[in-house]
Amino acid sequence: MIKVNLCEKFALIDEHWRPKIVGELNGQEIKLVKFRGEFPWHHHENEDEMFMACKGSFRLEFRDRTVELEEGEFVIVPRGVEHRPVADEEVEVLLFEPKNLMNTGKVVDEKYTAPVGEKI
Repeated sequence: MIKVNLCEKFALIDEHWRPKIVGELNGQEIKLVKFRGEFPWHHHENEDEMFMACKGSFRLEFRDRTVELEEGEFVIVPRGVEHRPVADEEVEVLLFEPKNLMNTGKVVDEKYTAPVGEKI
């Protein structure tokens, strides 16, 4: 059992759109990531995702609406729902999702697809 300090872990992240694992439980990973700009549209066929704004704010765009997230708020994106995160300014985000989930779903993007399994 290891205590994790989110502020210390976020300080180790110096790139955008590259989630880093900080914990695992019951086949799920807790990841930290910094967003800035627009991420590609994508979906996950069989996996739900949770996005929580830890520092700053961002929006999750869906084809039929947009959800604004402020610090301390989260939203769960159901499997199969196309979405994209957008952050006008840098934001620190906690993700909760199944182990080994590729961040861009089936979309492979040289700029945005992050390696799976990176820990800090």
